[in-house]
Amino acid sequence: METQRGTQDRDWLDEMHGERALAWAHRRAAATDAVLDSEEHRRIVGEIAEALDAPDRLALATKHGRRYTNFWQDAGHPRGLWRSTDWDSYAAGDPAWETLLDLDALSAEEGVEWVWAGAHWRPEPDGAEPHRALLSLSPDGGDATRIREFDVETKAWVPGGFDLPLGKTNASWSGPDELLVGAITGEDDVTRSSYARCVRRLARGEALADAPVVFEVDASHVAGGAGHEHTRGFERELAWDSIDFYESITYLWVDDAGEAGTGAWVEIEVPSDARVSLFREWLVVRTMSEWSVGGAVYGPGTLLAAPLADWMAGERALTPVFVPGEGEAIAGLTFTASKGLLTVLKDVASRVLILDPAEGWAITELPGVPELSSVSVWPVDDEDEECGEDYWMLSSGFLQPSTLWRGTLAGSAAQTEPASLIAAAPARFDASGFEVSQRFAVSDDGTRVPYFLVAPRGVPLDGRTPVLISAYGGFRTSLTPGYSPAVGLGWLGRTTADGRHPAYVLANLRGGGEYGPAWHAAALREKRPRAFEDLAAVARDLQEFGLSSPATTTMMGRSNGGLLAGNAYTRYPELFGGISCGVPLLDMLRYTTLSAGHSWIAEYGDPEVPEDAVFLREMSPVHRLIDHPQSVFPPLLVWTTTSDDRVGPVQARHMAAALDELGVDTAWYHEEEGGGHAGSVDHADTARMLARSYTFLWLAATAPERLRRG
Repeated sequence: METQRGTQDRDWLDEMHGERALAWAHRRAAATDAVLDSEEHRRIVGEIAEALDAPDRLALATKHGRRYTNFWQDAGHPRGLWRSTDWDSYAAGDPAWETLLDLDALSAEEGVEWVWAGAHWRPEPDGAEPHRALLSLSPDGGDATRIREFDVETKAWVPGGFDLPLGKTNASWSGPDELLVGAITGEDDVTRSSYARCVRRLARGEALADAPVVFEVDASHVAGGAGHEHTRGFERELAWDSIDFYESITYLWVDDAGEAGTGAWVEIEVPSDARVSLFREWLVVRTMSEWSVGGAVYGPGTLLAAPLADWMAGERALTPVFVPGEGEAIAGLTFTASKGLLTVLKDVASRVLILDPAEGWAITELPGVPELSSVSVWPVDDEDEECGEDYWMLSSGFLQPSTLWRGTLAGSAAQTEPASLIAAAPARFDASGFEVSQRFAVSDDGTRVPYFLVAPRGVPLDGRTPVLISAYGGFRTSLTPGYSPAVGLGWLGRTTADGRHPAYVLANLRGGGEYGPAWHAAALREKRPRAFEDLAAVARDLQEFGLSSPATTTMMGRSNGGLLAGNAYTRYPELFGGISCGVPLLDMLRYTTLSAGHSWIAEYGDPEVPEDAVFLREMSPVHRLIDHPQSVFPPLLVWTTTSDDRVGPVQARHMAAALDELGVDTAWYHEEEGGGHAGSVDHADTARMLARSYTFLWLAATAPERLRRG
């Protein structure tokens, strides 16, 4: 790596598990923990952990046959319990839980601290009761998992069952004794993004390396994958070639006429940046850019539908299902047995629409959706004849705890009744003195940038209120209102010396998905600085209307948000009193060679292309320290984990070391060994991780002298 101002050689920091690098990381982490340690900090860690472990928190369940399953962690089961119950006791609010797998016991038995990564149930023929599942477990919280076959009736691993070795693997049931597996079995199987290039059809008892390859993509692409759809009457196999993070080609397997077992992958011809779904006999397409087809032109963010058989036969007639209006964007699409549920954001607030294909894709508003809330909907079990039209709805707001509902879509969508309340989580902090508002800052190019403000009611506008801005600004990710006990306990619940509570901001920057594809495209590649400018605009607006000052304005960002935080630090240090930069991208000239970084070229650009390297260097915080020397260095916490196999710890290490070489005494570093890109493996870890940033930013805004290294 290019060293800062020609000083020290730091190549040894690239060795993720190198003895010297880990010793350095441990020393720096210990120093950070020491400076943050206080009675108040320990109390907040404990309160967040208690809230995360609370026995009365919502236990969301997924239905598989008669079972309603849930994964649960608490203080007594830090690794977690995979468990199931019946509907009657769950609906009554007193679930009769039966443990299927105890991860703590399994970890002790096998000597590996397993982290839960999900279950993929085997579909059974003719609606029989499902009892087998592929369980994905990570040894350290990273993206690489081991996948094994489990029987919920015997509560044991299936003897001679599927057992896929540790790796960035995806697996789909293609039959009761067969899987479609995207896995890396050798150097020829891996893409430059560190994902599987080939899909194999693996029979029970067959060695993975011996399984035949049924689909493969170019190694320069992000990944290849395949899956089997088991909907009765619409069984089919799909494969996808993920060219980059946003462009992909989807293929449908078409059997040769009269020749069982032979056929070919046939491309579903839509724009490579469109999003494709198959629902029963329908092809559903969501556009990401303008598309001219069949004599019509459709704008970005439009939802379209066509009969799949007609489309594959060459017909190009499409039904416009949803065309976004001003301030609207699609946030999600899911299906019950016969209808669609479309979640739409309107100025970042959720509404849900029922889509009825049988009535020409008619749209009806789903009743009972809470106003000004963040809402998620998904089917209960679209393969169960008795509840195929049932759906779950989860709602929450900044000051409203999460609430779970269950409803049923009527045969006529217009006759659908509001969903029934199933459970509501209790409040974890006192929100009575706060209010929520939405404001719009004006960015450098005149764009109005929305942000939510949670502030003490009647707070004086004297510039003295500590403010924490949370932001991301990338990858079409929409940040919506949501209840966070950690924010309430770790930030809003604090008070200054004069008894004032702080404020919290959620900023909806360009690069996200809050206003659809155009909002995202506005900050792609060389336009990434628009997201940085949007953040600066939000900070200035808070200061100009008198809520905070530069000294009391702080921000935090993780992953892509860590790149945002690094640019806030190196572009706008005069606007912030403290910054937390987590699991970050910070070296944009090397990111494609580290961990999974090559998969994000479509978002940021390619440093191997000279023209791209110019603008990437301008957005690369480690290089801005060289190219744009600064004299103002607000307190900075850079944190990561050794086991992060998505971004990796290397960029964070080099940023901290570069600041050391510059003599910056307000830059701090923390690196945990486990936790992966998420940063934690259990609730105790999560509480420490979150409280660390909250305490650091609180000290930065109220007692910055404590954050100078002696």
